[in-house]
Amino acid sequence: MSRHAYDVLVIGGGHAGAEAAWAASRIGARTALITFQRDAIGRMSCNPAIGGIGKGQIVREVDALGGLMGLVADETGIQFRILNRRKGPAVWAPRCQSDREQYALAVQRRLASCPNLEIIEAAVESILAGPLSSERRALRIAGVELAGGRRLDASTVVVTSGTFLRGLMHTGERKTAGGRIGEAAAVGLSGSLAALGLKLGRLKTGTPPRLHRDSLDYAQLGVQPGDDPPVPFSFLNDRIAQPQVVCWTTFTNPAVHEIIRANLHRAPMYSGQIQSVGPRYCPSIEDKVVRFAEKTAHQIFLEPEGRDCERIYVNGISTSLPEDVQREIVARIEGLENARILQWGYAVEYDFVPPEQIDASLMTRRVAGLFLAGQINGTSGYEEAAGQGIVAGINAARFAANCDPVILRRDQAYIGVMIDDLVTRGLDEPYRMFTSRAEHRLHLRCDNADSRLTPLGREIGLVDDTRWNRFRVREARVAALVAHLRAESNCDSLARRVRRPDEDLDGLLASIPEPLVSANDRDTWARAIVEIRYDGYIQRQQRLIDRDRALEERIVPSGFNFSSIKGLRKEAAERWNRWRPRTVAQAGRIPGIHPTDVSLLLVSLVRSTGCVDA
Repeated sequence: MSRHAYDVLVIGGGHAGAEAAWAASRIGARTALITFQRDAIGRMSCNPAIGGIGKGQIVREVDALGGLMGLVADETGIQFRILNRRKGPAVWAPRCQSDREQYALAVQRRLASCPNLEIIEAAVESILAGPLSSERRALRIAGVELAGGRRLDASTVVVTSGTFLRGLMHTGERKTAGGRIGEAAAVGLSGSLAALGLKLGRLKTGTPPRLHRDSLDYAQLGVQPGDDPPVPFSFLNDRIAQPQVVCWTTFTNPAVHEIIRANLHRAPMYSGQIQSVGPRYCPSIEDKVVRFAEKTAHQIFLEPEGRDCERIYVNGISTSLPEDVQREIVARIEGLENARILQWGYAVEYDFVPPEQIDASLMTRRVAGLFLAGQINGTSGYEEAAGQGIVAGINAARFAANCDPVILRRDQAYIGVMIDDLVTRGLDEPYRMFTSRAEHRLHLRCDNADSRLTPLGREIGLVDDTRWNRFRVREARVAALVAHLRAESNCDSLARRVRRPDEDLDGLLASIPEPLVSANDRDTWARAIVEIRYDGYIQRQQRLIDRDRALEERIVPSGFNFSSIKGLRKEAAERWNRWRPRTVAQAGRIPGIHPTDVSLLLVSLVRSTGCVDA
């Protein structure tokens, strides 16, 4: 039993913090979530939407482990769509538009019911740590000090500060301290992290203006409905009961682009007011116009922020241009000529910790017991934050209990791909998940997240009896259905149609006779059909996974001196001594490493340890 008042302290109540607190407390760790405002927990700073390409897979994985995001998304979603449905199952991606206010309330309500969890409204001024005699880490967490001098003792601390670390918001020439409209920045925490020996960097993200729903000319807008029937995120839900809303589309035009070009000198990113780097894959409208000068139009999605909310999120024109320029831009867009702006777009700069300073458990390499999750690690997006949050919460609780960390592999989860990318490759811009980042993406489908991760969630202690029993029944039904379809030999049978990749999946499901559908639900049929249709590809990928796993299981001993490897390039030794790879496979993924470097490492490990798996 820890002598500290808390096993886990979570700093920040965003999507990473909510998942970390949920996971740690449900595992059994004595946990406190520290936030500026209790009623801001789970708040969606940008678009109130969950999922998308690459991101939807992460939400399914968080849910499969026993996390929070998928359940809340299902409860508060107002439009659901499966993206990329016309492509192969490896890139299918669930997404929903959420009710912004209801989403935050649902997160708060679920956290309030967590055992072992206390919520504290306060600002953290400093993180406390003491000396540690260790080959790998110089310090060990002791707790935190709050504004006003109160001290909280703890075994571990999870920092999930989002965009609040010395956050600075920009709209034109106007600058305002804060991590989100109407909310203060976290100032002292940056200095505390630096004092612990962590290097900090600076990144930027942005958000578009919000419009009043009654001021749009809907007759000029394209209509974008949701899927019918909507598909839930969470394995625990069979259907979405609430009615769906529609979204709308429009486009920018040459007149809009000309206004932007004429005012670039007033845009903080181009005037020199902002020096930090923004997300390449979610650029501002200023960036789009400059980088894609040949394009005469960019699509805009008009998405309600709630079922009964007056605010419309203008997805596609993120901007930090001055208010008068934003007003002129909006007025030149078809359907928005008379739109009333409720909130101006803005950019926000914030501190982050370059992620080569953490390991695959999300614990910092310098301070034992200090975990980082979310945008502090340089990622962007609610989903990336949630994926890191649940891993950090699990591992903080396990560290406090003297248990080994949970490390997700690249072939096991998109979350594992993301964390490995951060740890081994670092970043020079905000990181966003895409399916193209995963070399085993046919294995990491959104429909099999439960098969991949629910047994692990059960072992950890996050998956309760209800989910576990439901999972076992579903897996048995899928296995039985796959076996039945594979045994069928009639060339005119359903089994033959299942094997045809050109047969539309939705059409095939619709044609299944009712007695067969009643025996298994649509999701069971869809999963079985995918398993059979892509069996050859899946087996081929599994062989590659098995080959790669041999190197993943070859551990580099703690404190290994890479400079001692005979014949190794100086650059490779320097990179490995800096990044401290945990496995041979991870060593090979570090930028600038050659295959011959990895071969020399393997030979040296055999000679020095006699067993590279030790």
